[in-house]
Amino acid sequence: MRLLFTALLLCSSFAAAQDAPEKKTTVEIELDPYYSAFGVYNSLTGKPIQHLEVDSEAEIYKELISKFYQPRTLIVEASLNPLPYAGTLIKRHQPGFYENMQWSGNFNAVQAATAGFEEPWALSFFLGNVVSFDTINKSFQGKRNGYSGLLLDLGTHHIKNNTLVRDNWMQLEGKLKGEQILADRSLRWSFRGGAKFHESRYIADSFFIGFRRSRTDFKQKGGSFWLHNSGFEYVSDFSQKKFEPLRHYLVLDKKFPMKKSRMAFTLGLGFVWTADKKYSGPLSSAAGIKTPSSFQLILRPNLEF
Repeated sequence: MRLLFTALLLCSSFAAAQDAPEKKTTVEIELDPYYSAFGVYNSLTGKPIQHLEVDSEAEIYKELISKFYQPRTLIVEASLNPLPYAGTLIKRHQPGFYENMQWSGNFNAVQAATAGFEEPWALSFFLGNVVSFDTINKSFQGKRNGYSGLLLDLGTHHIKNNTLVRDNWMQLEGKLKGEQILADRSLRWSFRGGAKFHESRYIADSFFIGFRRSRTDFKQKGGSFWLHNSGFEYVSDFSQKKFEPLRHYLVLDKKFPMKKSRMAFTLGLGFVWTADKKYSGPLSSAAGIKTPSSFQLILRPNLEF
């Protein structure tokens, strides 16, 4: 937590020292039960972040990919995963309650609601291209930008089965990410690939690829079941030594927009499969942190607004 606190102080000082009227440096805050972040955006060209006036999802991807190797923006961000971190606190401080939530060998209610996140917090540095979109929401309610470039993440702990493990880790990836909020829809996407390195010798270093797309239509009637009011996320990890599968993560979600307000209830269903080779020594399933099963179901309710 001291790492996050220091990052927030540095980011605040950095933002205050910039030329605010020209908006070469901006601050973004994103609040979500699973991922919350505070970021400082600094233009390397001396110009404000480019505003992109497009409506087609395909046009957005095309614009970001075409400028992937043209870094114009540096972002420093401190992030926290509130519910996944809360899961570790529940297991540590309320072990009786946590055990009562083990309804079957593959389903613990606390773990099902928090699984899929391997770290409680991180400090990130992004170098690449950023474009902004028209939005109906204020900036403090979350990012309304598109990103393409290189991302470096640093952290101090790892989460395994709702247990916090001390581990200095580093992750480097190429990323295409964004979020567009309009009056009639919300669109979020993330396509990435990279490598993750752990200081702990008991956690295997990995390569990974990940895909995520989510769309909520507040005025759509009918249309494609898969494209409208639905989303998915898939991440696959492979060992850096032998390129063996280490982890598969899949979540499919369905959105249920409310008729009289711009909110939607989201229900995500999925699983996390973890190979025995991912952990060794005291972190293996045979000792230390016991693993009921390498297959964990995910049940993820959320409210989108």
